[in-house]
Amino acid sequence: MNTTRTPDVVDRERERFGGIKVGSAFFGWLTATGTVVLLTAVIAAIGIAIGSTGDTDIAATTADATADPTTVGIVSGVLLLLVVLVGYYCGGYVAGRMARFNGVRQGVAVWLWAVVVSVVVAVLTAIAGARYNVLAELNGVPTVPVDQGDLTTAGIIALLVVAAVGLLGAVLGGLGGMRFHRRIDRYSFGE
Repeated sequence: MNTTRTPDVVDRERERFGGIKVGSAFFGWLTATGTVVLLTAVIAAIGIAIGSTGDTDIAATTADATADPTTVGIVSGVLLLLVVLVGYYCGGYVAGRMARFNGVRQGVAVWLWAVVVSVVVAVLTAIAGARYNVLAELNGVPTVPVDQGDLTTAGIIALLVVAAVGLLGAVLGGLGGMRFHRRIDRYSFGE
């Protein structure tokens, strides 16, 4: 029995087992969501720890933030983008690693799960009313700081930037997860 693998074998495997794996993408989305929640909690804890160890009080901090909201907004925006990028990278990695082939497609599928779940939650919220908005009730999930009733051009742009960063992170993660399998294939070929 010949156990030597050739590039043709991998091509046949990709043809037979490649494509988007919905289950892998779902678990990637769960990983992305969990990572985003955990990173948000860590950042919030760090912010609280910094605020409680300093000599500032809440009123002074609030007054400073009100006097210069641009700085607070920029820092919050950068942290939000970083959390989304890292979270979706982790989700894409899980999906790419589980599916073995088509890391980019797996990353996109992870991102699509997030879009589908967001649309379903938005529709259910519109039907049932705002008091059943699950995402608004979760304090650990970062959201774009836009009032849902007053969506402005800036809010739409911010939402699109967050979505694009999430997609980028998921695709890069999918490629990273798939890279492990490519290393194994190169080893099998004696490269």
